[in-house]
Amino acid sequence: MERADFDLAEELKKLPEKPGVYLMHDRNDHIIYVGKAVVLKNRVRQYFQKSRHVSPKIERMIEQIAWFEYIVTDSELEALVLECNLIKEHRPKYNTMLKDDKTYPYIKVTLGEDYPRVLFSRQMKKDKSKYFGPYTSAAAVKDTIELLNRLYCLRTCNRVLPRDIGLDRPCLNYHIKQCLAPCQGYISKEDYRARVNQAMDFLNGNYAPLLNDLQEKMMQASENMEFEDAIRYRDLYNSVKSVAQKQKITDSDGEDKDIIALAKEDTDAVVQVFFVRDGKLIGREHYYICLLYTSPSPRD
Repeated sequence: MERADFDLAEELKKLPEKPGVYLMHDRNDHIIYVGKAVVLKNRVRQYFQKSRHVSPKIERMIEQIAWFEYIVTDSELEALVLECNLIKEHRPKYNTMLKDDKTYPYIKVTLGEDYPRVLFSRQMKKDKSKYFGPYTSAAAVKDTIELLNRLYCLRTCNRVLPRDIGLDRPCLNYHIKQCLAPCQGYISKEDYRARVNQAMDFLNGNYAPLLNDLQEKMMQASENMEFEDAIRYRDLYNSVKSVAQKQKITDSDGEDKDIIALAKEDTDAVVQVFFVRDGKLIGREHYYICLLYTSPSPRD
């Protein structure tokens, strides 16, 4: 339903000079576009400037805008993360048409394969793979994939397994101890999948067990005077901490939460509910309340 109380000119004046995300609604209250802005006031106003030249697709979108809302963030980076979350959650019509949600990188785990790989991807497909992301930096994604392959000795080749097992010699990664050569049958499907599950546990944000394990191995190797191994574990430990910091979001505990805010003046009140799922803000609802007071009934 179209919001009859929405005054476009007045709402444009209220836009803050802060970073954030804006959501465009049509007359049926469907979210048709989600965008981010370094300065909300400047970005949202551009849509309604008559002199601005835009593509036919954007022009059609603007014609369908009945009202808009926005969420202020503390930084441009937070706006980018929030935009990704909202696009993924709501799949707005014009984000899909303009392919806005295909510019951010994902980490793809090919669970449809008997011996899965961890790959870089620019889009999510409806296949048997597990996707993590989107992320804000392609470089961070590539660093993460490289680290996971080093930590869990996962394969990086394009061989079709188990069909191609034993057809060719193992690659260099096996000889430098960065792959366990499933292409030769040197590791069972079950043991290999256990390593993949550990990698996915890491991608889900469970860094602590891995950090503790690496630290223990580093200390043990040092006590045994195995200094080369100790250095290797130290480097891996530092790499994990670095990747964890790159992927850290505002709410890093990964919990589901409903955050409620209330503002009241006289008999009018507004309640805002923010929905956080898996540590990510995916949407909100707001409610207008009129508080009614009645006098107590006189006693008989």
